[in-house]
Amino acid sequence: MAEPPLISIIVPVYNVENYLAKCLDSLVNQTYQHIEILVVNDGSEDQSEKIIQDYAQRFPDKIKAFAKANGGLSDARNFGIDHATGNYLGFVDSDDFVTNTMFEEMLNLALKHQAEMVICNIQKVDTYGNVTQKLTQIPNMPEKIDLETHFSVFSDLSYFACNKLFKKELFHGKRFKKGIHFEDIQLIPQLLLQCKTLAQTQNFHYQYFERTDSISKTHTEQGLDILRAVADVEKAFEISQYSKKQKELKNFQILEGVYTFLAYLAFVKEEQMFYNMSHKLELFMRQRNINFREIMIYSRFDKNYLLSLPLKKMIFYLLFFSGQKKILRKLI
Repeated sequence: MAEPPLISIIVPVYNVENYLAKCLDSLVNQTYQHIEILVVNDGSEDQSEKIIQDYAQRFPDKIKAFAKANGGLSDARNFGIDHATGNYLGFVDSDDFVTNTMFEEMLNLALKHQAEMVICNIQKVDTYGNVTQKLTQIPNMPEKIDLETHFSVFSDLSYFACNKLFKKELFHGKRFKKGIHFEDIQLIPQLLLQCKTLAQTQNFHYQYFERTDSISKTHTEQGLDILRAVADVEKAFEISQYSKKQKELKNFQILEGVYTFLAYLAFVKEEQMFYNMSHKLELFMRQRNINFREIMIYSRFDKNYLLSLPLKKMIFYLLFFSGQKKILRKLI
């Protein structure tokens, strides 16, 4: 009888002593047991290492513990990829957790449909375990998605690494880019371009924990990494099997390069930085011939994107596109 496929689950760890046990519990208790959990301590300065060692001793057949100097999220994930021995890879952030059937269902879908990537839904949860938001990933598509005929998914998808199961071969010659923010937007679309078939479940397996103790993020020029990530994806797109599907590429540029970037820009407090970043966005749009009308009529999941947004967000976007930046500065 053939050995069942091994799944490697990579968990980068950095100063998460209050959340790590819940994350690891959700992984060691998976209904699919043919897994290895690569826990990569990325230079934590709290009690995370002690917790990792405790789990490694209690679950020696599942937990593989590694410690390395701090190099950031991408570096820790890449370290895990380099040491993974599984046929499939999953990524779980160490302050989140998953349902105990997540990897069993996703592997079954991968095998059933010969899919190179499998996607599940995400829900945000608070400290008390209450669901605060449900993030449905692909509401308008079947369980099996043939990319040649359903390529709109390329520009509709949210490119999180953590709610997906990947065939390991997708990472051949590909890694998360180090030293940048928005590394998922930079890499995951490039992996998708190598796929022929995706599969999805509508189950909300991934539990994204909204931390109350996390310091409010300052929004800076690091947001320009979004535009650089899109540029990297464009290069991969032009040499991919889908290079003729230029409409979907433009929709990707609009969603990630315009809307995602603007969502970040809305929280940039420093005035000169705001204007500098606005100028970079306008340059990005001009170079790609993205016009106001295309942005207005852009649809995601067959619905007008702008009209689907909360009113405050919609007003921000409309003021920006109509050149009313001085009014915007008063609102921010």
